[in-house]
Amino acid sequence: MERSYRQLEQIARVRARNFYYAFVLLPADRRRALCAVYAFMRHCDDISDSDSSDDEKREKLQCWRRQLEGALRGECQSHPMFPAFFDSVTRFAIPGSYFHWILDGVEMDLAVRKYETFADLYRYCFNVAGSVGLTCLQIFGCRDERARRHAEECGIAFQLTNILRDVKEDASMGRIYLPLEDLRRFGYSAEELVQGVLDDRFRDLMTFQARRARDYYNRARNLLSMVDKVSRPGLWAMMEIYGRLLDKIVRAKYEVFGPVVRLSTSEKCLIAIKALAGRFLPLGAGRIGDTQKPGGPDAADRSGDKRRTGDFPDGTGSRPESGPSGDPPL
Repeated sequence: MERSYRQLEQIARVRARNFYYAFVLLPADRRRALCAVYAFMRHCDDISDSDSSDDEKREKLQCWRRQLEGALRGECQSHPMFPAFFDSVTRFAIPGSYFHWILDGVEMDLAVRKYETFADLYRYCFNVAGSVGLTCLQIFGCRDERARRHAEECGIAFQLTNILRDVKEDASMGRIYLPLEDLRRFGYSAEELVQGVLDDRFRDLMTFQARRARDYYNRARNLLSMVDKVSRPGLWAMMEIYGRLLDKIVRAKYEVFGPVVRLSTSEKCLIAIKALAGRFLPLGAGRIGDTQKPGGPDAADRSGDKRRTGDFPDGTGSRPESGPSGDPPL
């Protein structure tokens, strides 16, 4: 068991370039559980991002899903990560469905290359990130049922930020996550996105996307006062790191076709130190990063978002209808 945990902590330490700075702020049992969850999701992504054919990736993901089902039953021999994974899932009562949703999202990346509407994209974002927010909530600890919606919103905010940061990389792989309806709204084509055309139309398009992401950050902010006190520094650090990443993208005037926009190690260390010192209190003061008021020009998107927390029979959270497959932020 201890060996399994040490391996997963090492994976998170090396590969969770943003989140590990938040993990270290948590009590040991919660930190190790997040490392176990991260390692599971990292393995899913590694399969999806490998050089194998799509058919081979699907087969590997199906095999990984079967191994997951066994691990959730306590059958942990199939992979070194599963002893620690099963211990964490059991200790924090994490529903197994959350991990299946993550796998659903990874499989969507093999079947869907473009999204027509934001409602379509939301289904993907929920699988790969909203479900992760719900998973983290189990580890953070919370007794307020309203927190589930905010945990989902937090995951969505992170994923929308990832999409803006990775426009170039995703386009090079034939994937366009910016909704096609939004491209048409600003008179910008998918072909121009692949070509890396940076002009006023693209900046207006990206400004619209950034405001959408900020709206989710602002709503997710409510989560800070709902989770257990010992988890608040870690959660705040996660939100601050990703909020500042979004700010950097905006300040760069959406030059995302060049080097990838990142926070420096020193910036992330400073955020961790500030979180540890508790300087972010009171929790109700201010918003994440360089924020704007909620309800920006895309506030109407909410009317098309039919899902709400509590829609699922198991009562563990909300999820939109399955994508064509049936892909995960940390």
